[in-house]
Amino acid sequence: MLENMKAEPLHLCHRLDKETTGVMVLARSKEAAEKIRLLFKTRQVEKIYWAIVLGDPDPVEGVVEIPIVEKEVQSHQSHYKMTLAPNYRLCPEDGKVMKIRRNRNAERAVTRFRRLASASACSLLELQPITGVKHQIRVHLAYGLGCPILGDHKYSHWSKLAPQKLPELTLRRLKLEQSKARHLPLHLHAHRLCLPLGQPLDFVCKPPLFFQKTLRKLELDIPKD
Repeated sequence: MLENMKAEPLHLCHRLDKETTGVMVLARSKEAAEKIRLLFKTRQVEKIYWAIVLGDPDPVEGVVEIPIVEKEVQSHQSHYKMTLAPNYRLCPEDGKVMKIRRNRNAERAVTRFRRLASASACSLLELQPITGVKHQIRVHLAYGLGCPILGDHKYSHWSKLAPQKLPELTLRRLKLEQSKARHLPLHLHAHRLCLPLGQPLDFVCKPPLFFQKTLRKLELDIPKD
């Protein structure tokens, strides 16, 4: 009798970066998992993330649409990072907009963003990735908006592997010394998922305790809705 009660394994429907917290969808059957995976693949799933970032985005709401590519970083410790591969740049001579030859390996990447709160030289942002490129949110925020995610030591610099440099006010509010900044975890949270399965399924996950504590210390108010 007990043998028949063994739980069936659950099927993973999508992925989160290992340092990202939040909603994960698992299905009880292989068929359901395949159906949900197809929704993710065809970009029919609405995904909402929260991130605590350094600085204040300008503008405070908008869309970042810059292709992303993986590149090798030439430094004393050679490593790979995702980075921006823009289609246009300003000509240094006359300041005119020039079209750049497209990088064949670059992937289209689109992220909507909206500021929810701002304090202590940091902001709380709501993010909606329209596409699903590796490290897309982290790259668009750090290199596109100049607002790296708190605790994102990888994308706070380009050519070096080093802990994130934090503003003095942020360090004071977090009661943290710069030398200990490397222990800060990535403050990126998958807050909500909406699956269009007949009747839309809405999943919401509260931020983890460390994220909530950081919000309180930085005096960033969580939206009530």
